Amino acid sequence: MILGIMQPYFFPYIGYFQLMNAVDEFIIYNNIQYTKKGWINRNRILVNGKDEYITLPLKKDSDYLNVNERYLAESWNKDRIKLLNRIESSYRKAPYFKIVFPIIEDCLSVPFSNLFAFLFDTIKIIRNYLEIETLIKVSSFISIDHSLKSEDKVIALCKASKADSYINGIGGIELYNRDTFKQNNIDLYFIKANEIVYNQFDNNFISSLSIIDVMMFNSKEQIKEMLKEYTLL
Repeated sequence: MILGIMQPYFFPYIGYFQLMNAVDEFIIYNNIQYTKKGWINRNRILVNGKDEYITLPLKKDSDYLNVNERYLAESWNKDRIKLLNRIESSYRKAPYFKIVFPIIEDCLSVPFSNLFAFLFDTIKIIRNYLEIETLIKVSSFISIDHSLKSEDKVIALCKASKADSYINGIGGIELYNRDTFKQNNIDLYFIKANEIVYNQFDNNFISSLSIIDVMMFNSKEQIKEMLKEYTLL
């Protein structure tokens, strides 16, 4: 069984869904510390030919809380409308806008103020649209010692899931040791997205934007082919 594990991200880039599509089971961390400068509650979209951030506003709280202990700001109902308007104005002339915008509306209408619950549902909505059949699990529901960190926690999750192979994003290539995984009877691989280029109106191509951008400019069938455009190292 092949396992993948990731943090929850806000409309993540296509590499996130490539990993999800490449494994048999995909675990999303909910009991992991929220990080300000990551992709948990922000991403980038195309605005007038440039990349700009979109952000989920969060209730002010301790920076040491886990993702499942953080909540959307009380202003979210108003901010949601502003965000939808921004996405609409940026992509209304995109070829797949009429198909994709209702999906984005569904995502931003998820009825949870808890940050993890909100992100988890939005990821599942996109997963369903892309027809990815991988089973998704939540980390805290898996019986391991959750005080473990980094590589030790990943190996524990692999063992609990009876995984004999683990695929990690390319960013973890300096963090995880193949020999350590092998000693635990687990084959370790890293997934690296191939170069994916598509038309973004008449602009110079900007890579690694949110999956929103990919969906607006490409058909579902084209994206399903893009999900296979990676290299395992």
